[in-house]
Amino acid sequence: MRYQRIHSGEKPYECNECGNAFICFFDFNRHRRIHKGEKPYQCKECGKVFNNYPTLTQHQRIHTSVKPYECKECGKTFTWLSNLNKHQTIHTGDKPYECKDCKKAFLCYSTFIQHYRTHTNEKPYECQECSKAFKQRAHLSQHQNIHTGEKPYEFKECGKAFACFLP
Repeated sequence: MRYQRIHSGEKPYECNECGNAFICFFDFNRHRRIHKGEKPYQCKECGKVFNNYPTLTQHQRIHTSVKPYECKECGKTFTWLSNLNKHQTIHTGDKPYECKDCKKAFLCYSTFIQHYRTHTNEKPYECQECSKAFKQRAHLSQHQNIHTGEKPYEFKECGKAFACFLP
């Protein structure tokens, strides 16, 4: 029955919350956990919780150092398939993300977005404390140390600490 639904496109299990529909009840039931906030799968190493088992299994690679994805070109191994795919573009020279304004090409989408914001001056990350805006989330996080008083960047030589990274 489930197999037939794949070909027919029938999705009888629909979520009342968001309208997503599913072929099988198992997938539908797993999806509902998102809306209910249920996270029944817990990592025994760090206590982090997840709403499905495959995500927990992927997370656990952080603790075990399992790297099941290997580059056929150079033998380098990766924890995540997406990282292997990104790495392989080093060997192919492929840069799929091109800026329409200046024709610069980029390997990673996130790097392309950061570059594109230099043209648009878009600053989507805004501090809730003082309304200062930033082009990158990391810069906002670093800025927020000013408000919290946290000084995570310390020079070992002199012991001085700073809220922001000083290159």
